[in-house]
Amino acid sequence: MAKNKHITEPDAFGYQVRIVRRGKESSRYFSHKLWGNKGKSLQAAIAWRDQMLVVLKGSRTRFLKPPKNKTTTGVTGVSRTIKYDHRKDKSYLCYTVFWVKDRKSKNKTFQVGNVETVTADDELHAFRTARLFRSCYEHSIDHDLQFDDQKFTGWKKIRVYEDTELNAVAA
Repeated sequence: MAKNKHITEPDAFGYQVRIVRRGKESSRYFSHKLWGNKGKSLQAAIAWRDQMLVVLKGSRTRFLKPPKNKTTTGVTGVSRTIKYDHRKDKSYLCYTVFWVKDRKSKNKTFQVGNVETVTADDELHAFRTARLFRSCYEHSIDHDLQFDDQKFTGWKKIRVYEDTELNAVAA
């Protein structure tokens, strides 16, 4: 079962993904109940595993790393969090990018959606957008350019990371 490498089924309730790189483990549990059924949780586990393999392969440490509790993606300046809204009694999955503008710390949040209804594709879309946002920011400061975050307005409806011009800048 080489195509499901790094994925195990530790119990009857979900799949576990574990990847170890340079002595650090990245893992996540995919509950059948949370994802709707066994097939959907496996699809989500595979998508997350593939995403993490790309992230861990390309991660670099050019800048000071944010505190440990601020990063969960392996990409400097990009974190994955679940925010709880007490008013609606719902939890939302978000990717947040940390950056600096005019010597002030800023952040841009890419909210994926309600954790009960979010798909693996939605999560991957938000992560790839957040990673590109951070890459464009890094490119701007590396080349003494003004960083324009307006390119990411309406990110949920467009696949910004498929823009060859932006990808060429971020590469």
